[in-house]
Amino acid sequence: MSAPFHLAFPVDDLDAARHFYGEVLGCPEGRSSDSWIDFDLFGNQIVTHCTGPRDPQGGTGSGAVDGHNVPIPHFGVVLDMESWEALAERVRAHNIPFVLEPQVRFKGLPGEQATMFFFDPAGNALEFKALRSMDQLFAKQ
Repeated sequence: MSAPFHLAFPVDDLDAARHFYGEVLGCPEGRSSDSWIDFDLFGNQIVTHCTGPRDPQGGTGSGAVDGHNVPIPHFGVVLDMESWEALAERVRAHNIPFVLEPQVRFKGLPGEQATMFFFDPAGNALEFKALRSMDQLFAKQ
């Protein structure tokens, strides 16, 4: 197993972050204070830091990938297909709108992958993807 990553990022409402990451995405909560919360995102440590109001979807722009504009910056996790499908259903069940609906991109090419994008309540963009074979993660086209 590779080393888990740690990512700290801003949110504007800790209660909304707790609901979204804990209830919607199903991330177990770790340590917390009145200004931050640790979550276990598929074995990785993410930390929501309350920094006050931000612009909704306040990223720096978008980038073109396989004919779609995707929000930049974004983060997420590469999952196995079963976990990815379960997460997509979980997000749908909570009526979270997708920026990019769950789909397969690079069909028939090296690195073919399932992907989906959505925003958390603070406007942070998330991408979750899955590959049928993890050895294709860094495949060149």
